[in-house]
Amino acid sequence: MESLLHSILELNSAVNAVVWGPPLMILLVGLGVVLTVVTGGIQFRRLPLVFREVLGKLFEKDSGTGSVTPFQALATALASTVGVGNIAGVATAIFLGGPGSVFWLMVSGVFGMATKFSEIVIALHYRERDASGVMRGGAMYVLSKGLKLPWLGSAFAMLTALAAFGIGNMVQANSVADAVYASYSVPRQATAIVLCVVVALVVLGGIQRIAQFTTVLVPFMCACYLGGGLFIVLRYAEAIPDMIGLVIDSAFTGHAAVGGFAGATIMQALRMGIARGLFSNEAGLGSAAIVHASASTDHPVRQGLYGIFEVFVDTIVVCLMTGMVILLTGAWTSGLNGAALSAKAFEIGLPGVWGHLVVSTGLITFAFSTIVGWAFYGETGVTYLFGTKAQLPYRLLWIVFVYLGATGSLQMVWGIADTLNGLMAIPNLIAILLSIGLLRRLIREFFSVPR
Repeated sequence: MESLLHSILELNSAVNAVVWGPPLMILLVGLGVVLTVVTGGIQFRRLPLVFREVLGKLFEKDSGTGSVTPFQALATALASTVGVGNIAGVATAIFLGGPGSVFWLMVSGVFGMATKFSEIVIALHYRERDASGVMRGGAMYVLSKGLKLPWLGSAFAMLTALAAFGIGNMVQANSVADAVYASYSVPRQATAIVLCVVVALVVLGGIQRIAQFTTVLVPFMCACYLGGGLFIVLRYAEAIPDMIGLVIDSAFTGHAAVGGFAGATIMQALRMGIARGLFSNEAGLGSAAIVHASASTDHPVRQGLYGIFEVFVDTIVVCLMTGMVILLTGAWTSGLNGAALSAKAFEIGLPGVWGHLVVSTGLITFAFSTIVGWAFYGETGVTYLFGTKAQLPYRLLWIVFVYLGATGSLQMVWGIADTLNGLMAIPNLIAILLSIGLLRRLIREFFSVPR
């Protein structure tokens, strides 16, 4: 049995190296560049409109058809994308790629805005209500209804439903249990039970309850984490110019070994920065478009603007804050990696126990929010494949896997889920590329009317 597990891990490792290797990264970043041109640089030219649309209409009554408000869809999408990767993933990028990885992480975020905008716009055009009245959409509906490729739509739906159990459920539950045990010495089983109860209260209520919950949780968790980070940035403000120089220089020349840092080449910085950025904001994977498609809106492009804001918050704000704290405090030379590196940086920058509390609270809330958000992604994949009768069994199974993830060892689960998550990009990329004509038409249609 042990040899079989070892063989599966080796096989998956080889597949994962291809899935998350340079070809996919080039495709995803290249798609972002192409879509930036196709959309006329919408993430640059229309950024003021994005902020007016999202922040200026928080309390306005939504228009159009859908199941949740535009902001609730955004909050649920952010709940899913702002996760452990924003804390541990950024630290890993710096550990392996050096300070220059932060520059390339930002590059992936800038082009990822155009990708996220485009996949949301296309998904909303082909969305439909299921038998229970919930608005559903995503690459599976684009491929089936728009491109007449139902088999590829089914493949995307299956990958989404399966990947959700790993990357959106068990891995996150395990991170919560780890953080709670390390910070408060609470046994894993106790954390698992509490997690299951809270997740059940939210997930069993469907998208409406998930959206209502994330609308409160996401602003709270982001404010807490960013508040702590901002305090450190202001405390080390005089070092910011040197940090910027370090990041830019390392991005184009690499960085020699220093302290506990082993050194990194230009390619290491580029690869780790872009990989962590794409993994964090999920632009091109097609996941967030699933929940944005449920929003009440009068035009697909209007909701697409929320996708630009989503990537801006996830990558340009939260990931950048983590990177700045690690670099400004000098923790990046400590030799630590992952969440331990981020924790060290916050402990240096914040007095007393506050640094530890910011990171542990961030890890717990970020991971928990991902569990809640991804539940809807996986459920949509199952609904597409088997109809609404599969929704309740899937939700109940989701709760069971939360317990298994919080109490188990996840080496194999993490690897396989990571691979499945990456494979989602392939059918999604096909859906976007074959729908560029539609995307152009919808953009012209929306902006031809004075806004």
